[in-house]
Amino acid sequence: MNWNQVEGNWEQFKGKVQQQWGKLTNDDLDVIKGKRKELAGRIQERYGKAQDQAEQDIDSWLSRH
Repeated sequence: MNWNQVEGNWEQFKGKVQQQWGKLTNDDLDVIKGKRKELAGRIQERYGKAQDQAEQDIDSWLSRH
């Protein structure tokens, strides 16, 4: 899967994203709106990860869906 599919179907993927990253709130998901950079930033903020680690986590998640 690629990120364009996630972005285009964000409403369907919100639950899967929140299942993966449980510290993200509904407000976070509303702000992210399918934008990868926003998701990476929120993962960094909530989990205290570096940007490259957040990006790797997203890539790993994408490869499984």
